[in-house]
Amino acid sequence: MQNALLDTIALEDAHTSGAYVKRDVQIVRGEGARLEDAAGRSYIDCVGGMGAANLGHGHPAILAAIQRQAAELMVCPELFHNPVRAEYQAALCAAAAMPRVFLCNSGAEAIEGAIKAARAATGRPTIVAAMRGFHGRTLGALSATWNKTYRAPFEPLLPEVRHVPFNDADKLADALDETVAAVIVEPVQGEGGVIPAAPGYLRAVGDLCRRNGSLLILDEIQTGFGRTGWLFAHQADGVRPDVLCLAKSIAGGLPMGAVLLGERAGTFPPATHGSTFGGNPLACAAGLAALDVLATSDLIERARVRGAAVLDHLRAGLPERAVRDVRGRGLMIGIELRGKVGPVLAALAERGVLALPAGRTVLRLLPPLVISDDDLWAAVATVEEVLADAV
Repeated sequence: MQNALLDTIALEDAHTSGAYVKRDVQIVRGEGARLEDAAGRSYIDCVGGMGAANLGHGHPAILAAIQRQAAELMVCPELFHNPVRAEYQAALCAAAAMPRVFLCNSGAEAIEGAIKAARAATGRPTIVAAMRGFHGRTLGALSATWNKTYRAPFEPLLPEVRHVPFNDADKLADALDETVAAVIVEPVQGEGGVIPAAPGYLRAVGDLCRRNGSLLILDEIQTGFGRTGWLFAHQADGVRPDVLCLAKSIAGGLPMGAVLLGERAGTFPPATHGSTFGGNPLACAAGLAALDVLATSDLIERARVRGAAVLDHLRAGLPERAVRDVRGRGLMIGIELRGKVGPVLAALAERGVLALPAGRTVLRLLPPLVISDDDLWAAVATVEEVLADAV
């Protein structure tokens, strides 16, 4: 078995693009909030598909929807009408309280579409984004992303992008002028360190946008679909975005993205945007199933309640000599360390918990919402043990 693992790693390393720094773990199957490697070892999953596995692995409703639709029709471009797509578009728009949607394949595509929609609606060129924000790695999304490590190898990027401090409405107001098409922010900065928007900040951003004639784009690619204890994180703040970007857990693990358009955003002019696979019936069927699971279960409420309990527990129990801060919303949890996160991730994996970084010093936990109480608290206890050893 060990030789087979090494052979697979060598084969993948020989042909991969080089874009990923990979861990020496070969994941071969998953169920619920558990993953299993090629040697048969089980792990508690706090990576959650980097936010794409809110409903866990192998959810029966998602599997059934995929199987049914795969037997009927998988590919149907939006040149033609399709009943599954029509039903999904209506359901997603109703869930988000927004009138129209463009379906695509990923979060970065959703951001690209949002930038184009804002420019088309306003006739303005400039996008304002937040420092520490992360919006993707395609050129337009990368232009709005702040981290220079991601940006520098590909410059020059879009020139008409400004970055302002997150959670500072006054600095945002100073950056707005008649050239600004939109402001794009995350309700909780994920890759930037799991930093929630301060109370009232998103409302202030929305007010400033309306007064300036700019659109408010909310990036809920990681925070959507129950992750923070609300279907969409902005609902907790009573904010209405003009454009809403979604992806990751939108279709229960299948690749899919969406750009929801409010009244101020209008619609795309005909033939100005498109996607070969966007809105394919297979992803739409999975998306319908995912919405139904979230609407008919208590997973969203449990994420809110259990996440608050975990945050309170960690804030009270983690050693200050190892930890600077604990923050998050729902089951989106960040632990800012006083040292580098890499050794902590390795130690957690050795003890059967897989987790994520959020920058060099933040440990990020994104367990599937379906995680059992036993596994959730076992993962928390393992984090405590590892950080105690790290002191």
